[in-house]
Amino acid sequence: MGTYVNPGNAAFNEINDDDFIDKTMLIDLINNSIKTKSKLTCISRPRRFGKTFAAKMLVAYYDCSCKSGPLFDDKKISGTKLYKEHLNKHNVIYLEMSEFVSKAQDDKRPLSDVPAMVKAALKNDLAACGMLESEDEDVNDALIRIACQPESGAFVFVIDEWDSVIREAKNDVDAQMVYLGLLREWFKTGTFTPKVVAAAYMTGILPVKKDGSQSPLSDFWEYSILEPEEYAPYFGFNEEEVKGICDKYGMDFEKTRQWYDGYAIGSLRSMYNPYSVMKTALDPKHRYTSRWKKTSAAETLMSYIDIDMDGLQEMIALLMTGESAEVDTDSFENDMETFADRNDVLTLLIHLGYLTFAFDDEGEEPGIGFAWIPNKEVESEFTKILRKAKHRRLAELVRRSDQLLEDVLAGNEPAVASAIHDVHDSHYAPTFYNDDQSLRSVVRLACLSWVDHYGKIEELPSGHGVADIAFFPRRRSPYPGIVVELKWDKSGEGAITQIKDRNYQKVLNDLVGEVILVGIDYDSKDKTHTCRIERIRK
Repeated sequence: MGTYVNPGNAAFNEINDDDFIDKTMLIDLINNSIKTKSKLTCISRPRRFGKTFAAKMLVAYYDCSCKSGPLFDDKKISGTKLYKEHLNKHNVIYLEMSEFVSKAQDDKRPLSDVPAMVKAALKNDLAACGMLESEDEDVNDALIRIACQPESGAFVFVIDEWDSVIREAKNDVDAQMVYLGLLREWFKTGTFTPKVVAAAYMTGILPVKKDGSQSPLSDFWEYSILEPEEYAPYFGFNEEEVKGICDKYGMDFEKTRQWYDGYAIGSLRSMYNPYSVMKTALDPKHRYTSRWKKTSAAETLMSYIDIDMDGLQEMIALLMTGESAEVDTDSFENDMETFADRNDVLTLLIHLGYLTFAFDDEGEEPGIGFAWIPNKEVESEFTKILRKAKHRRLAELVRRSDQLLEDVLAGNEPAVASAIHDVHDSHYAPTFYNDDQSLRSVVRLACLSWVDHYGKIEELPSGHGVADIAFFPRRRSPYPGIVVELKWDKSGEGAITQIKDRNYQKVLNDLVGEVILVGIDYDSKDKTHTCRIERIRK
């Protein structure tokens, strides 16, 4: 048993506890690929979506140096046809590439040294395990020799964070090419791959980097967050799994859904971020908050938003109002520095997990679909960067939104109507504007900066209907609650009357004591907005 060669099942045993969500049917997909033309699998999905858990599970299952029956006999995989045939029957090479990247950086070595470091580590491991014939034996030659021995057999390669070199060496093409050369050496060589590789499972954030129009590792079957196909159930937690976690830990399922649901993964439309769900479950206070601040991915978001290609920041502003954006994902080069237009940046944000995406089922062009912000957790991350954006027009939108709040609080009805009208006529607003739903989109955009002071609920139920938009003051905020009712070809006065008749304000009144009622109407003939404002005290 070594560190990289046949490392055993201890790592999986640590996570195989009462909280383990059974995703072992992933193993059956790999079992059915072993020694077939589809034996090379590359899975790409965002951080915090269980990549390392899956890698540790596969290592424990295949590693011939240990006995993992007790870990898997009670799992779903145990009922499959190939379960016993491959359980602990293969040599395994397990590499966490981020470990080698970190070591190179700590030792101040160029990232182009990573492939040599990997080979040296494997050679030391083979020697320690008694699998190396001499100190002069080449690593690849040793692997070929071992794989050709009947009692040993071919290897299952499990490579976690395979793309860490690509990401960290984003401006070092030579380092990227040297690293991709190592992967070609193992997985695209007629003298090595057929003899040594029983199966390969690579996982990372990015799909395999393109080289011009082709992938240098074209023999891999790729399954990304955009096209996960049969691997979709293993990219996150589904609703049933999350309900079980909520029941076990006494969590509010509806609140959990609002914060961590919302990812569309293939044909699945209600997938949760596993890391965030479990962190909230294990938090003694079950605090619903963003867990992104604990990851380095959050630190990169601002730099991509500042790449204001083709009005990217305006598109981000619209996404923050709940709109979706059309994205062409087809030209993305699968790296973090090659951006031809805003489509490439938005596609990267999808791969990083900041946006979710679904293809246009009615579209005829490949790669075209729609992206949106999946949930409150990610929305809060965009909110943090809102005031930091290095873009004059977005800063102006924030300034206008701040002024709008001041005018609402002051009861300045003409100013509020004028502000909504200005946003409607701006380049930020949706291209359609033909019903009360599009009016709501404009109001969301106009109130963009209010997130500093308020939480927002759309279609607030009161027992007598639903209010269009309600703003709850955040904890310790001195501001009153705000209820906004929208009308189309009616009147602002009629909107205020409806709020009162249906008692929408009572929900907020019970919490904050004072509520401002805002009625906004759009006259489609005159193309004008009117506003009425009224304060209600408890």
